[in-house]
Amino acid sequence: MSGTVFPGFLDAHVHLALIDPAGLASNGIARVLDLGGPHRAPETDTDGSGPQTAFAGQFLTTPGGYPARQGWTPAGSVCEVARATDAAAAVDRQLAAGASVIKVTLNTAAGPVLPGDVLAAIVARAHERGVPVVAHAEGAGQAGDAYAAGVGVLAHTPFDERLDDDLIAAMAGRMTWISTLDIHGWGRPTDDFARASDNLRRFHAAGGQVLYGTDLGNGPLPVGLNRRELDALLACGLSPGELLRALTRDSIGRFPGALPRTGAGLPATVIPGERPGDPGDFTRWLCTARVVPAAAAGEVGHHGSLPHQPFETEETR
Repeated sequence: MSGTVFPGFLDAHVHLALIDPAGLASNGIARVLDLGGPHRAPETDTDGSGPQTAFAGQFLTTPGGYPARQGWTPAGSVCEVARATDAAAAVDRQLAAGASVIKVTLNTAAGPVLPGDVLAAIVARAHERGVPVVAHAEGAGQAGDAYAAGVGVLAHTPFDERLDDDLIAAMAGRMTWISTLDIHGWGRPTDDFARASDNLRRFHAAGGQVLYGTDLGNGPLPVGLNRRELDALLACGLSPGELLRALTRDSIGRFPGALPRTGAGLPATVIPGERPGDPGDFTRWLCTARVVPAAAAGEVGHHGSLPHQPFETEETR
């Protein structure tokens, strides 16, 4: 077999309780971050038959807040935090169950949101315990409120308002955004898609860290690499090398343990054949990727070099 071997490709926003993950490995995804659902054991699948998994545990929300009232929400997925004094115990419960990130919801479109003091207490406890906080921010001002509270990750590129340039520049200095562009129309772009793309284009240009993520479980998304998501990221200004880094990062900002690991002894993502010279064929080539066990990865002829610093090698250029 000939091809290029990369660290396991990551989808940084999935909901495993809402999908059948069996097709992920055969469609290029070796690692997932499960961003909200019932408590589950972390998985490290060393035989290549399924994804390595890190997860957030339950959604932390205010009583009656999103997604407590949504019909799609699996039982046991929500932890309601009423007071700032309840925050530490709520965070500790998720970490005791194996979570590597904490997920909060700030969605004024669907109900009440965490008061500022409660959100601040959640963030403080998570950082004290060495894990980042990921926020679903939806509704006017919610992305800014998440940033002001010290949240480090947005689960979705902000989509329902155009953020001003100064806020985006500030966010780029210490936040990570997970892309999830294709949920806005699933191939038929909406106004939310246009706003999200504009925000992400400016965030990336300002130096913000972007992770590839799809919100898998939300509507008709492919189980595996999503070419529409990949193309949308390129259209937002990511180079092919930067897109590869968005797929292969193994840390979120200053939190190295937040994502499933890559490296020796773990499954890798392999793309058959040579990388095409025509940029228009790049995402088509990416979507031929498959996950292979670590032992098999050594039998493939070429290994991609993917630095995590903002410079490019011949492989990532």
